[in-house]
Amino acid sequence: ESGNKLRKLINNAIEDCTITTEEYEEIINLSLKDGFVDPQERALLRELQQMIEHKEVRFAKKDNK
Repeated sequence: ESGNKLRKLINNAIEDCTITTEEYEEIINLSLKDGFVDPQERALLRELQQMIEHKEVRFAKKDNK
């Protein structure tokens, strides 16, 4: 179940081309929740990280309120 939620969160970030700091932290925490990162989760995390490094997915700017 956590794998499906992780996949959904990562796919949403990829589709939006943006990710918030909170979403990124949720993804990392979810991937570590069970104490084991399986190969599929690792591949998703690697893909997201590469997209962030290549600026295909960017961190959303915070609103200054």
